[in-house]
Amino acid sequence: MTVDEYQDKAIATAIYGAGYAIVYPTLGIAGEAGEVADKVKKILRDNNGEFTDEKKLEIAVELSDVLWYSAALARDLGYTLDEIAQINIAK
Repeated sequence: MTVDEYQDKAIATAIYGAGYAIVYPTLGIAGEAGEVADKVKKILRDNNGEFTDEKKLEIAVELSDVLWYSAALARDLGYTLDEIAQINIAK
């Protein structure tokens, strides 16, 4: 699956109303990134910093939410994820 194919599939589940475009996915990215950081923090605290396969999967699940919100935000800004990736590489 390409990032643009992913974006199309993700956007099909985006229900937050046009009045919240840009703002809603931006807040979602911040919240989900915080959840990623919290999972890592708890591994340091509770698992002696050992990133087991199970813990890595938990982080990946949260990271997938970051990707979903990124896809939605890119769309709201008028970009595809492929274009966002190209902008990143170009900078």
